[in-house]
Amino acid sequence: MNENELLQIITEYFKDKVFENHKINTLNNHSKLKSYKINPIVVKYLSKVLEDNFSPIGIAKALYYPRVLGTSINTSFGTRIQNMFVELNLANGSLIKGMDIEFIDKVDNRKKWCQLKSGPNTINSEDVNPLLKKFTTVTNLARTNSMNMNNSDLILGVLYGEENQLSQHYKKIDTQFPVFIGKEFWHRLTGFENFYSKLVSNLDLMILNIDSEDFFKKGYTELANEIESSILFDFK
Repeated sequence: MNENELLQIITEYFKDKVFENHKINTLNNHSKLKSYKINPIVVKYLSKVLEDNFSPIGIAKALYYPRVLGTSINTSFGTRIQNMFVELNLANGSLIKGMDIEFIDKVDNRKKWCQLKSGPNTINSEDVNPLLKKFTTVTNLARTNSMNMNNSDLILGVLYGEENQLSQHYKKIDTQFPVFIGKEFWHRLTGFENFYSKLVSNLDLMILNIDSEDFFKKGYTELANEIESSILFDFK
């Protein structure tokens, strides 16, 4: 498969499996009142902040906005991309506990065991030592089983961002195990040196041309209608 074909396939995958799926999931789940655990005091305050009133639409927005704009798509993003790598035969799911994928590095031609992270600031200080311990455990397991593996074959692959954006937490890990971010990660995975920048350009163009179908407003309107008739709230 040449570079342009792979770019097109991955761009379409993002569109169908990440963005379109987000729209469908939003309308199927997040526009339903039963999918929320409600703090009545906080949502009343947030309704006032958002709409300057305690109202069904204000409550709906207070519940709906953070779910749809934050956790729902960010939580699934990494898993979707991990699945994509396997489905497109760019990598295999790892059989080693703690690793996400395995692939042949197109730069050094060695097998890599990789844990995936989304972006350059997606781990906290308390994540560092558990990650290092996990990687060290894998290294010891490899020695025990006489596997052809060294520390440079266990990597953290960061899907987007630039090296100068990496947090200090990632840099600490990088002193023992390589952290490949953005351009370098995608180069090693695909074999195409400038794949990452081209993919970003393709995704930017695709996103600007997506038909949102006004799904966002449709979702919180449906939720507001359900809230208005719910016995949980008294708007009188």
